[in-house]
Amino acid sequence: MGRSLKPLSSLSLWRRDDTSATKLYGAIVAQARLPVFYQGFGVPDTLEGRFLMLSLHLFATLHRLKAEGPKPGEPKALDLAQDLIDRFGADMETVLREIGVGDLSIPKKVRGLAASGASLLQSYEEALAEGDEALAAAIAHAVQLEDGASGAAGRRLAHYLKGVVDLLQAQDFAALSAGEMRFPGAIPGEEPGDDFA
Repeated sequence: MGRSLKPLSSLSLWRRDDTSATKLYGAIVAQARLPVFYQGFGVPDTLEGRFLMLSLHLFATLHRLKAEGPKPGEPKALDLAQDLIDRFGADMETVLREIGVGDLSIPKKVRGLAASGASLLQSYEEALAEGDEALAAAIAHAVQLEDGASGAAGRRLAHYLKGVVDLLQAQDFAALSAGEMRFPGAIPGEEPGDDFA
């Protein structure tokens, strides 16, 4: 098992910056940190588990932006997507520094995390197109829990992720491009789309 990860303090940097990508990334991180994923969905509250939840929410957001495509007279969705990916990379570098990785090792570790993140995002994209079972299997593979726990967590997270994708698809791109995004509820027993109390 990996190391426990306390909430990242690096977001204070993003909060001072009010660009659309910064606001979107802040919403992604805030949602990925919710205790319900670690207490109710079975995701381990470790560096790896937090990375998984961050990648799931980043994927849903990038999937929405990719679906928008370039439109004349509107901010380019793909530019916004690239800004989010850049912020993800910068955040990973900050996390590595916070857990004590030496300066000389940081570039190699960040490249490794970037490659791992890109692989996860690609596997989610392919699995989403294939259907519920494929999506649950892709997430279960990423969670890597013992025995049948991965399968159960994968199914619950796949159901949640599909709800996120659907909700983001229904959100207005003008709002997204202004950094405004709403995620569905993830409380066990509630359907995706229910807001947190």
